[in-house]
Amino acid sequence: MLPVFLGDQRITTRFTLVPGSDFDVAALAALDRSGARTMPWGEALRTDHDLVLAASPKGELRELSGPRVLLPHGAGFNKAVRDDGSPGVPSGLDPAYLLPGGIPWADLHALAHDDQVALLAHHCPSLAGRAGVVGDPTLDRLLASADHRAHYRDALGTGQRRLMVLTSTWGPESLLSRRPELPGELVAMLPQDAFQIALVLHPNEHSRIGEFDLSRRLAPALAAGLVLSRPYEEWAALLVAADAVVTDHGSTALYAAALGRPVVNAYDGGDELLPGSPMARLLARAPRLAEARRLEEVLSEAVGRDTRPVADAAFARQGEALPRLQRRLYGMLGLHPVAAAAEARAFPAPDGGARRPMAHAVRTEVNGLLIGVERFPPQTPHTVHHLAAEHPKAGPRALQSAAVLWRCARPTGPTGPADPRTASTTWTAAGWTAHVLEEAPLCRTAAAVLSAERCLLRHRSHGLFSIRVEPRRAGGRVSRIDPVAAVSAVHAWLGATAPAASADPVVLTCEAGPLSVLVHLGPPSPADLDHEL
Repeated sequence: MLPVFLGDQRITTRFTLVPGSDFDVAALAALDRSGARTMPWGEALRTDHDLVLAASPKGELRELSGPRVLLPHGAGFNKAVRDDGSPGVPSGLDPAYLLPGGIPWADLHALAHDDQVALLAHHCPSLAGRAGVVGDPTLDRLLASADHRAHYRDALGTGQRRLMVLTSTWGPESLLSRRPELPGELVAMLPQDAFQIALVLHPNEHSRIGEFDLSRRLAPALAAGLVLSRPYEEWAALLVAADAVVTDHGSTALYAAALGRPVVNAYDGGDELLPGSPMARLLARAPRLAEARRLEEVLSEAVGRDTRPVADAAFARQGEALPRLQRRLYGMLGLHPVAAAAEARAFPAPDGGARRPMAHAVRTEVNGLLIGVERFPPQTPHTVHHLAAEHPKAGPRALQSAAVLWRCARPTGPTGPADPRTASTTWTAAGWTAHVLEEAPLCRTAAAVLSAERCLLRHRSHGLFSIRVEPRRAGGRVSRIDPVAAVSAVHAWLGATAPAASADPVVLTCEAGPLSVLVHLGPPSPADLDHEL
């Protein structure tokens, strides 16, 4: 809500952390990264404030001076947290926190929907007159980000793949707690050229586990291309970029539904989700994913179920949150705004996508000049045709057993390496491919990836070829497959045929994921043979 004060030199903002949170270290780190100035709690208690803004009712907030405003910090009131407050009461509406000692402390409860006002009146009747519907500033930012979807997908390296975003709340009933194996199972089972998998965790989970241990736990899936969202604004860009969302009972999925994204239910049930809440209604409408192997089938069901009406029942005054908040907050300050309320700003693009896998288990189907390619991580349960690995980055096991080894040329400037005085000895593409076949007896094909469209391939039985991979052009956009997928297609085709040494150039069709591209296979060109790696 702070953008309502943009450009106002009269306003000074300070942040303080209410004692008692299990996740305080991560909260302070987030504030530090943002450049915000913090105030110790003891100093905050001694200081006179003109306005106090909070997104949680917990802690001794009534001890802070000044008028106080409380907003929910998620999409509605959907859960009752075990061993926290009154049993069965929605988190955020508990009289134990809103009316300590029977005394109200918040002057304004700024809510997102009229139904939330009714809930507040039900659980805390004396507070109904202090409530106002202002909308949801987070939803408004998501809606303002919709036009950035292609930019977000480009930043993630999604291409024409379907981006599946898994969202997990925190606590014992979360997806990460109940089904920690699901991200890895989906990554292992779904073709890498057709699907991209991302995981959005509640910031409390990032704080509880820590980035170091999260990376360790998820290492196999991360190495295979899983995108792990950072704990702050990046999650929203992933929702905008997503083709569908797989969720537990956390309210993040309500934002996805408001964006029109298909929702798949992966919640195993429990005591936290409140019957009749917006999230309960959303999960009742979404098809259930009981097993990872059924995702494509369940996804087809989800695409046919419009969940936006459920989200509309959770978010009122869409697009109006900042102007409404500005009127309310400046009124409480006794000031006139210096400018009209800022428009909701789009979320920043994700900071890079997933790691590029260094090994693929490849399933191929050769029908004449048409080759279908499906690639999976080495740990896939699927039966495959061959293993392809990046030399020398893939691990020793992959390098020793791969039938296809590839290496990417180093990026250079227009006149060669960035520093022409750097002493170096480099392989040519022809030299490296010959060397690899000598050093790796199980390798049948070595390929030097020279650019996004060019490769030099050496086959143990059929010799050297230049490969040119045509991009697909449609609707003013250019789409490319990973050239390593084209290398696997050529490897499979050469293994299924016996091209004559003097044969004319061949044009193959390679299908990888949703893309079908032409792959030109011909005699090696001098430029490709001598290309420095």
